[in-house]
Amino acid sequence: MMSKTNNFVFIVLHIIAWLIFVGLSVEAGGYVVNFFFSVYKPELIPNLYQKLDLTNLYSNSPLAFFGLYGFILFVSILKACLFYTVVILMHKINMEKPFSSLVASKISRISVITVTIGLMSYIALQISKNLSHHGLETGAIHEIWADSKAFILMGAVIYIIATIFKKGVELQNENDLTV
Repeated sequence: MMSKTNNFVFIVLHIIAWLIFVGLSVEAGGYVVNFFFSVYKPELIPNLYQKLDLTNLYSNSPLAFFGLYGFILFVSILKACLFYTVVILMHKINMEKPFSSLVASKISRISVITVTIGLMSYIALQISKNLSHHGLETGAIHEIWADSKAFILMGAVIYIIATIFKKGVELQNENDLTV
């Protein structure tokens, strides 16, 4: 049984996960809006939420612009999906019997999403650095993917936790059958 302190901490973490999810959803939406304004009304970019101005890149290389923006949108939407999965996990988990196949599958999904964010961010960072070395201005876009290695490492750790949870589910099911 969870103590009152642990229950309170779990509730606070659930609220924080919701806030992060909402924040990341707003950020992803801001990038989507910014993308369309970059293409159709670039003069309005300074008035937008994200203010990510890649119009020079668009005028010099539309292919590079769409490629990098594709990475930006993909990674930002994946981050929102990651925290949506965390919110769902926290909502569905039964702390009396935490080792369930649902929890194990959600934790596995979280690890896959986290590693994917890390790998896509790292690839995008290398592409944007390469474009910069070839004279194309990518602005402050590098900051978007600065945490790529942390996501890869975090995904690996979460994968280990997911594997432990899968084994816990097996042991709990085995224990339920023997009782």
